[in-house]
Amino acid sequence: MRNFHDNKLPMKCVIIANGDLDYTKKNQDMVRSAQIIISADGGARHLRALSILPHVMIGDFDSIHPDDRQYFKKKQIKTITFSSRKDQTDTELCISWALEKNATDITLLGVTGNRLDHTLANIFLLKKLAQKNIPARIINKNNEIHIVKDFIKIKGGPKDFLSLIPITQKVTGITLKGLEYSMEDGTLEMGSCLGVSNFFKETFASVSIKKGELIVIKSKD
Repeated sequence: MRNFHDNKLPMKCVIIANGDLDYTKKNQDMVRSAQIIISADGGARHLRALSILPHVMIGDFDSIHPDDRQYFKKKQIKTITFSSRKDQTDTELCISWALEKNATDITLLGVTGNRLDHTLANIFLLKKLAQKNIPARIINKNNEIHIVKDFIKIKGGPKDFLSLIPITQKVTGITLKGLEYSMEDGTLEMGSCLGVSNFFKETFASVSIKKGELIVIKSKD
């Protein structure tokens, strides 16, 4: 196993939480190829179903099934337990731990679902990572979600949408390439839906901005 403290090498991290997760080959390969695999509380059920061992399990463990907890205990997986009366969500604690271990790229799986409050909170966790210049995204069945403050290049297909949602009062200097509706040095203001449901014209699309922050979502129906 790679030394977590070797910050000279790329360190990809995948965090798996207890929300919705499709057991696709793509997702399985993504998790298995990560240098750091973290189970956030009840996310252990997904890893057990995939027969993947995490490097660490983190949370208050109020949502993990006892059988899953016992299974990973027998596998001697490192466990970091927090009180349920804490100031951070389990996913946020996992991100903090990953950053301490010098993660250079973070993917969040199983962090969306029925609870819109949790989904929104998890999306905005990407903001902290963007401010640290750490590539990060949330992936679920139909969406790939990023927060961008400078530039991103995304691969997509002819049936994929790309939407831009401002999360600062104004986002300026927006340039879009590889999309059906282009933009050069444009501006979007918070509350505007102008950036919603653009779609890929080329295999790769790029979004660059000069000031502000956007949620950038690649999605499909």
